[in-house]
Amino acid sequence: MKRATARWILTVTLGLGCAAPQRAAVQADLVPTPPPAPPRQEVRFAPVYITGDPEMEKLNDAELFASGTAAYAADDFKGAARYFGRLADFHPESPFRRQALYNAGLAQEKLTAWEEALGRFAELQDAEKGTGDSLDAAYRYAEVLYHLNRYEEAAKVLGTLAGRLDQPMNRRLEAQVQQGICELEAGRLDVAESTLRKAMASWQALKDPDEVDDYFPAQGQFFLGEIYRVHSENVRLDPDQTSDQLAKDLEYKAELLLSAQGHYLRAMRVGNGYWATAAGERVGGLYENLYDQMVNAPAPRELSAEEASVYLAELRKKLRVLITKSINVYERTLEAAERIGARSHFVDKTRDSLQKMKEVLLEQTRKDEEEARQAAAAAAEARDRVQGKKAPEKKDAARGKREPRTALPRPAPKAG
Repeated sequence: MKRATARWILTVTLGLGCAAPQRAAVQADLVPTPPPAPPRQEVRFAPVYITGDPEMEKLNDAELFASGTAAYAADDFKGAARYFGRLADFHPESPFRRQALYNAGLAQEKLTAWEEALGRFAELQDAEKGTGDSLDAAYRYAEVLYHLNRYEEAAKVLGTLAGRLDQPMNRRLEAQVQQGICELEAGRLDVAESTLRKAMASWQALKDPDEVDDYFPAQGQFFLGEIYRVHSENVRLDPDQTSDQLAKDLEYKAELLLSAQGHYLRAMRVGNGYWATAAGERVGGLYENLYDQMVNAPAPRELSAEEASVYLAELRKKLRVLITKSINVYERTLEAAERIGARSHFVDKTRDSLQKMKEVLLEQTRKDEEEARQAAAAAAEARDRVQGKKAPEKKDAARGKREPRTALPRPAPKAG
């Protein structure tokens, strides 16, 4: 019995073992055949060659720093940027790395590669707590932001620097003045004026003004003048206004112009050559711009054609004063620039403006002389016309005067 049972178990086991492959074969027949693989495609791009810098690879960090320093001293700023950049990028543990970062940023600034300079200074700068290269890098970082027209960011960094009492007054004044300039460029004129006035108040409160460089007080006064110049130029003389309103607008414009002129003159009195010539150019420009605006402004629309003609003629006579004032200021500015040896785009602009205003004056003189000749000719013609009319009247009167004629014969009276 046991043997039969064992045989039965063996038979069942063998049957199961034989049946399993058959079921798998049946299931395999039911699985769909996968589609053929798509044909192989090959995309080719233009080759890109990456070349190392064998010259740089042979130099260690000290040699890179020395080569960068020599290149910078020789005004080879591209080479300096390469050497210092290589040191900063490939020698992270070098004791020269921090100074190399700063110098690489300076070299990129000289090349006006502002984005590259920003990256170098950004890694190093610390406006809140930095010292040494980190502090100097914060000032350069703000400068580069300014050149990238990122004025609000620059003003924020400079505001942080201006508030650090651990710095000498000269650095704080520099930061505060440049903060005001960035705020002005950002279009926040009132905020900029407040910042610049605080900076000027801090400078004026010093017991010894020589404690700070004269560059930044002069720069601060100059840009206060710029604020009022912008305000003045924004006042438009609308011919659709009444004569009274136009007079008020012109008076307000003139007040703003005088305020701008006052700050420019204060900038000149500080004594810094660069900003003195810049301020002189701006003062002459104030008169020139006012002349341009007024001479091109139409007469008030409420005036008749005859009244408008008289108005413009009288206005031109008044504007001649603006021309002569601008010429006088430009000439004095150029004399001062030549005396101190100043060279800048402000000096070049002053020279061009002087030539322009001299030509305007000559043209104005020519027009005045032509109008004077025309007026004299018209007066002579009118006088001749009047005289011509009077002569015929006398002739007619003579003709009208009757000579005594012989009386007609009358019949003789009859004797009574």
